[in-house]
Amino acid sequence: MADNPPIATTPEPPYYAVIFTSLRTAGDDGYGEMAQAMVALASQQPGFLGVESAREDVGITVSYWSDLDSIRDWKRQADHRLAQRLGRERWYQEYTVRIARVERAYAFAMDTEVPDGVLAGQE
Repeated sequence: MADNPPIATTPEPPYYAVIFTSLRTAGDDGYGEMAQAMVALASQQPGFLGVESAREDVGITVSYWSDLDSIRDWKRQADHRLAQRLGRERWYQEYTVRIARVERAYAFAMDTEVPDGVLAGQE
């Protein structure tokens, strides 16, 4: 996952965000390896723009996509479907998926003022 920055660089809106919020079961049981594999695989899919993830008690992963068809295709991708099944069987107590259209985005970086509506590194 070293290829993915902690904060995704995304294009100008509009685009879509898939927000995956989860509570894990105890233990790893292959979760870490599968999570890395899924990020690598997602990044190869048409329409994928980036991903951000954080976990403390609640895990939140946000993946960014250019359009709804790309999201639908990712949900149906065979290896991802296997990961979904294993997630329900082994890794998650509970999860929620939300899909949202990003209409506006702006950013802050220490010592750098970023114009409203433009993400860091994009002008």
